[in-house]
Amino acid sequence: MSLVTLNAGSSSLKFAVFSRDGQERRLSGHVDGVGQDEARLTLDRTDGERIERVLRRGGSHEGALDAALEILAEATGEAVQAVGHRIVHGGSEFTQSYAITTEVEAALERLNPLAPLHQPHNLAAVKAARRVFPEAVQVACFDIAFHAHHSFAADAFALPRRYYDAGVRRYGFHGLSYAYLIEALADVEGRTPDRAIIAHLGSGASMCAIHEGVSLDTTMGFSALDGLPMATRCGQIDPGVLLYLMAEEHLTIDTLTTLLYRDSGLKGLSGTSGDMREIEGADTSNARDAFAYFIARCQREIGGLTAMLQGLDTLVFSAGIGEHSPTVRAAICAGLGWLGVEIDPMLNASAKAVPTKISTPESRVSVWMIPTDEEAVIANETAGVLEAL
Repeated sequence: MSLVTLNAGSSSLKFAVFSRDGQERRLSGHVDGVGQDEARLTLDRTDGERIERVLRRGGSHEGALDAALEILAEATGEAVQAVGHRIVHGGSEFTQSYAITTEVEAALERLNPLAPLHQPHNLAAVKAARRVFPEAVQVACFDIAFHAHHSFAADAFALPRRYYDAGVRRYGFHGLSYAYLIEALADVEGRTPDRAIIAHLGSGASMCAIHEGVSLDTTMGFSALDGLPMATRCGQIDPGVLLYLMAEEHLTIDTLTTLLYRDSGLKGLSGTSGDMREIEGADTSNARDAFAYFIARCQREIGGLTAMLQGLDTLVFSAGIGEHSPTVRAAICAGLGWLGVEIDPMLNASAKAVPTKISTPESRVSVWMIPTDEEAVIANETAGVLEAL
């Protein structure tokens, strides 16, 4: 019997097949460019074979999901016992992984407005997987669960208390990634650092302050809009700006949602693209401004999270930008000399694919590049839910 994992993001889809206990990975794949004219599927088998192909229908989320499930059905046959799904938002009710019943699914659908770029696609994957694997248990693994035990001060907004009690609070996201990375960091360092900041920098970006392995605070809040600027999302913004736009430009909820989720961030600042690779390669003033803004906000958030931790022992870069852009890592660290951060340019330039320490021996803060693996966490959580059934 096998476990399947599905991780449906806003612009990508990751999938994998694991053994029943969630420990042995048998197949991995991902689709990049979802939502564009065409997408590219990459499949890695355990024998080292890699298969790549362009999905003409894969530009849509539905096409990418159909292609992935076709591959998974061929690879697993009828022997799928469970499908684990990354579900971005669980609200205040879901703070651990659950088998998805009709009632659970309905509750999660009601949270779609809190994560409109992710939640509908997460739940579409549940429905599609149920059609392909009708006998399998569908399991929800929540991005917010890692942050579920924050203090009131870390979670609350300065609104009347009734809103906090009704669920208007800072949930935080990317928890599956942080759960994997703090374990991976403990493995490579030989211990869990007392005070660590993990920077999950991708098309969606956030940072997390982790004290002795437990999330203390994070940059994302009520929705996946808050904190760092992202590929197309604005990040932190004065709410007065939104009131101004609604009053002066008469923006509706729909147009404001499109502006904040799809037309802002690096795409809005550069005027051309939300892809950091394109921004780094572009020789325009707007691209340079977008790059500088991203770096400055990252440095600002690291400073704030360091204050929450009352110091910093370890800094980790991960996700698409964090793993693949030495330029971004170097630029961020260049502004952290006051913390005692010092990286080795050669180690930084060569870091890829495997955990790599990029700080110098003299650096007071250990700096790492560690690739994330949300699928491994989903598989482990799914196996745990199966055991409890």
